[in-house]
Amino acid sequence: MMQQAYQVLNRTFGYQEFRPPQDQIIQTLLNGEDAFVLMPTGGGKSLCYQIPALVRNGIGIVISPLIALMQDQVDALTQAGIRAACMNSSMSGEHNARTEQLALSGQLDIIYLAPERLTLPRTIEWLQQCQLSLFAIDEAHCVAQWGHDFRSDYLQLSLLQQYFPSIPRVALTATADVKTREEIVFRLGLQNAKVFVSGFDRPNIQYRITQKNTPKAQLLNFLQTEHQNHAGIVYCLSRKKVDSTALWLTEQGINALPYHAGLDKTVRQVNQQRFLREDAIVMVATIAFGMGIDKPDVRFVAHLDLPKSIEAYYQETGRAGRDGQPATAWMAYGLEDVIKLKQMMAKSEGDEQFKRIEQQKLNAMLGLAELTDCRRKMLINYFGDQLSNHYPDPKHCGNCDNCLTSVQTWDATEASRKALSCVFRTDQRFGVVHLINVLRGKSSEKIKQFNHQNISTFGIGTELSDGQWRSVFRQLVAHGYLNVNYDYGQLSLNESSRTLLQGKETLTLRLDSFESVGKNKNSTSKYSSNKEAEIPEQDQALWQALRECRTQLAKTQGIAPFMIFHDATLKSMLQLKPQNQHEFAKLSGVGQKKLDQYGPAFLMVLEQFSPD
Repeated sequence: MMQQAYQVLNRTFGYQEFRPPQDQIIQTLLNGEDAFVLMPTGGGKSLCYQIPALVRNGIGIVISPLIALMQDQVDALTQAGIRAACMNSSMSGEHNARTEQLALSGQLDIIYLAPERLTLPRTIEWLQQCQLSLFAIDEAHCVAQWGHDFRSDYLQLSLLQQYFPSIPRVALTATADVKTREEIVFRLGLQNAKVFVSGFDRPNIQYRITQKNTPKAQLLNFLQTEHQNHAGIVYCLSRKKVDSTALWLTEQGINALPYHAGLDKTVRQVNQQRFLREDAIVMVATIAFGMGIDKPDVRFVAHLDLPKSIEAYYQETGRAGRDGQPATAWMAYGLEDVIKLKQMMAKSEGDEQFKRIEQQKLNAMLGLAELTDCRRKMLINYFGDQLSNHYPDPKHCGNCDNCLTSVQTWDATEASRKALSCVFRTDQRFGVVHLINVLRGKSSEKIKQFNHQNISTFGIGTELSDGQWRSVFRQLVAHGYLNVNYDYGQLSLNESSRTLLQGKETLTLRLDSFESVGKNKNSTSKYSSNKEAEIPEQDQALWQALRECRTQLAKTQGIAPFMIFHDATLKSMLQLKPQNQHEFAKLSGVGQKKLDQYGPAFLMVLEQFSPD
């Protein structure tokens, strides 16, 4: 059966070899065994269930929470010549009934189902009449209540074991720490499944976290200097911020669109389709956008607010560079992010255990943000992985901000004591703005109202600027020396601050840069993450012609251009310049159907640019 799997890989998908451990996963499912797969975004999870579904007798059922993207997934499979369909609440009753009949008569290879539909008694009864090859539970982390994307419908998926004990099941996810993995296995009844954990590292993604100064201007500078005319995603914590940021970027000449749950459903769908099917769209979104988005040429993911956990950060940044080409994960982060997230967690409806775990996850994310060592090393260590032999130095990746530019630190012991003393002298009742005003000896109505011009810490911190003091307070909160009041953001001392105040401890903090955006002359020289992705000048005209051919073919079918060919395949055309169908078939990503359907059009373009 593995021989058939290789034939499908080549003839249907246009690839010669599997990427380990794809072959082992496929062999497991072909043997009728269950599997749990943890593989990074862009690692090729889909092939792990698509190929066994095509080789084994019957229909592969894919359970996915992504109703809005199911049709796109079906379209992509159809382009490869696979008989695929989807069923969910957004489809008409007529469509779903027709799909059921096609399945019963064996005329489909793969069906996508939403979990809430799968668990209906009527659906179970229908599936029991079909010949099934396997069940694939995609985005399996949704079953974990301690995870970052919980879906209650996933809790019922253990019924597959009850009703279909002989059908192999595979659960797949890109992000899960050890605790989340254990919960997935337990809730889905996969205790006897073979576990495959692929490396978490995404070496093509450059990770960068910067001090928040003027975030919108910092973002614009990042886009203009490094990602002009590139597709990307900008994540914001609130809907209001999404709307204002998208509008502001549009006014600055960036092709930006908003996406969040508060928008009209039609607007969301249109914006999502534009992002998938047009080039150089910047999607400004809440975390409501992104899961299941398989657009391969997303060149950057930017965060204007701190994510709640490393799992969320890893999954969101992993949407960049799925094609393996250089991409950037950029984030601006400040004290207000910490305060806002801590307030949100305190107000959540979860029990104390849930809040405690959420706090631990946030603290780990803060640790990544404040890190002075290699970010990639900490990021993948969090998931139980380590830097591979791919890197010359086992301690440094060479492709994160901390590795590319050595981090400056300073002895912040005295400044930190001043900050903590000011919190104490103001009765632990005020936020950071007021505390900084006291430290810098500023006169304000609030200071006069509470007579804070008369306390001992008034004016003792004039040696630092407002921004530098914000940096100190942010790091004191992140390192656990200060607590944040959950209602109004006041800062208060905790036990760990006692030894610092008493002079029994010293503290070294990172030295944040406060250069204005316009004066940062190093922005393009230090970070040239996309130079490898650039097309040589002599090939630019052909490159644009190939992209235009792809765009026009996609428009006539109402699908995304990457569903025809990925950029990597177009670049192979540039490099190899095939002259006939036989040579074209050798390109990576060209299966038999795409060869027959699209080969002539692209060969015509290549012929027009031939030196003959």
